[in-house]
Amino acid sequence: MQEEFLESIYKEHQNAMGCPSPDSIISFYEALLGFIFPDYGNEKISSKAELEKRYIELKNEWHDLLEKRCKNLQKEYPGEEGVLFNDLIKIKIALEKDISAIYEGDPAAKSRLEVVKTYPGFKAIAAYRIAHCIYNAGYVLIARIISEHAHSRTGVDIHPAANIGSHFCIDHGTGIVIGETTDIGDYVKIYQGVTLGATSVRKENASQKRHPTIGNYVVIYANVTILGGKTFIGDHCIIGGNSWITKSLEPHSRLYYDSENKHLHKSSLK
Repeated sequence: MQEEFLESIYKEHQNAMGCPSPDSIISFYEALLGFIFPDYGNEKISSKAELEKRYIELKNEWHDLLEKRCKNLQKEYPGEEGVLFNDLIKIKIALEKDISAIYEGDPAAKSRLEVVKTYPGFKAIAAYRIAHCIYNAGYVLIARIISEHAHSRTGVDIHPAANIGSHFCIDHGTGIVIGETTDIGDYVKIYQGVTLGATSVRKENASQKRHPTIGNYVVIYANVTILGGKTFIGDHCIIGGNSWITKSLEPHSRLYYDSENKHLHKSSLK
């Protein structure tokens, strides 16, 4: 019995795809984030020459990771090696706007430094911005490892395929779930415990839009659940805590759960 077991394990080792380890991918990700945000990492670069050297080192490390990727899992995607570093300026600019949104949206935030150093919202969004770029280039496994790393550290689960606009603010963050086909507009603020999920988890529906669309300037308070690919939350909506939503909401609406009468109450903000 033991020999058969060992033989089976041996065959699995022989058939393993040689993917880079999660540890090596996470190490690269943390180093890259620390490079573009020195306040995040532990490495302070003191000269331009040292900066350029470190930049080249990170590019080479990225190239090495891609050389070891699970090609059999990635074959349907035409990914480009340079995409991450070609988009690094856009990622940096987007994250600066997210930092501003978090700082301006949370009265408890005393500085942008505090946001970068300590806020799980920033850490979750940073992982999403980088992983989203990698995912769109076709390196799905690497992107998922980065997003799950952030999930384990922050309690915020953002699928890297989701589309999230500018100036995104996550407040507190614990327990947030943002599904694969979610679309989120600009200037959206989400509190802890929010789920942007699907009404169905059937495998045959995997290619369909299963998760909601959130418009611009929307605020979603704690423990709200919004489900379904046909559910659209219009611009400038405010959704009160503990609401359960499976139908679309027109722009400029306010929705909250009336605990006394145990039903959702909707009104217009116009």
